Amino acid sequence: MNKLLTILAEETTVPGTSTNPTPDPIGQGGDLSSSIIGVLNGIISILGIVAVVVIIIGGIGYMTSAGDAGKVKKAKDTILYGVIGLIIVVLSFAIVNFVISNVIGGTSS
Repeated sequence: MNKLLTILAEETTVPGTSTNPTPDPIGQGGDLSSSIIGVLNGIISILGIVAVVVIIIGGIGYMTSAGDAGKVKKAKDTILYGVIGLIIVVLSFAIVNFVISNVIGGTSS
């Protein structure tokens, strides 16, 4: 009886699991790379929100400039800097995730 239970225990797997477990994907486990990605993505998200707020402030400045050339130029520059900042944030998000997943979280095969 004990031998039968031992054989059944070795042969039985829980649905959704495998006998050859693989490491958790980046961002879902409790390892170092997922923690680093979580912190950096949080910082990058905050910077993205700041860039969008700068664009909104520039738009408000443009709408309230009342045709004053100096105010229009300042508002257009603010919008331009906000868009450049947003592009940098998006690129940094992609670069950080690529580097962390391929350098720190990469596995040799």
